[in-house]
Amino acid sequence: MVSNSYNTNPITIKVSNVTKAFIIGKTRITILDELDFQCYENEFTIISGPSGSGKSTFLAVIGGLTRVDEGHVRVLNHDLNIMDEEALALFRSVYVGFVFQTGHLIDSLTVLENVMLPVELAGKKDLDDKVAELFNLVGLDSSMMDRVPHEFSGGQRQRLGIARALACNPSLIVCDEPISALDVSIQAQIINLLEKLQKSLGLTYLFIAHDLSVVQHISDRVAVMYLGRIVEIANSKELYQSPLHPYTKALLSAVPVPNPVRERERVRIVLKGEVPSPAHPPTGCHFHPRCSIASAECEEFIPPLNTISGTHQVSCLKV
Repeated sequence: MVSNSYNTNPITIKVSNVTKAFIIGKTRITILDELDFQCYENEFTIISGPSGSGKSTFLAVIGGLTRVDEGHVRVLNHDLNIMDEEALALFRSVYVGFVFQTGHLIDSLTVLENVMLPVELAGKKDLDDKVAELFNLVGLDSSMMDRVPHEFSGGQRQRLGIARALACNPSLIVCDEPISALDVSIQAQIINLLEKLQKSLGLTYLFIAHDLSVVQHISDRVAVMYLGRIVEIANSKELYQSPLHPYTKALLSAVPVPNPVRERERVRIVLKGEVPSPAHPPTGCHFHPRCSIASAECEEFIPPLNTISGTHQVSCLKV
């Protein structure tokens, strides 16, 4: 975890005016809507938001797994827009590590073969010693390398997924809900492991989390998405203590407070209605149908992501 002066660090990810849509039947569904974002070296950035907000598609764009329709994506000084498929495949296997929800292991392969997949895709061979080192790094016994995935617990499988993500020594790790399927006690272990690895290896994390209480102590910055747009982004302490966007306020009102007195006094913000379909998004601010402070202008105008103070940005006409 870096200090809150992270904005002086080199930029690892720069996304400019990115739009990504999918065509289903005759319907165009916009998943990312003119998105702008920057992430800095050695930063632990959390991406949060409701289902359907575009979080996983955003990570796929950053990792070179899907191309954008409009806009520009630059990651680790690589221009992803101009890369052909072969160059993107090499980029994914060498420069970016992926950690998925449940380890995402191939059951027909041994765990050694699973961990070595990125290494083989990068054209390297015979790195059993490297895998043993990775096993030890994530807290697993290297004597288990010849076993198959179903012999491991959920927490162990996620450790294997992290070992595979580190196989080619990437500096950027993208994590798609890597702890949501785990027991609470195991979640803490995995979070502590990721924090330890960041400190020892100088990693940059882009991490999807729906439960902001679990990742509060390790995050440097939090970006909140809603229906394809980032509605608020700030350093972790500022966002948790002083959220500005109405959706962020509602999201954080569900996060438990460790102080029993404050927890009893806290008022939960319950939003009306459901998240609209990305196939038929509202006009103007996408959040306005559920917002208690929305006015007529919110239905008409798309609020820009404005800088309020320091590095705290919010997309709301009422702030």
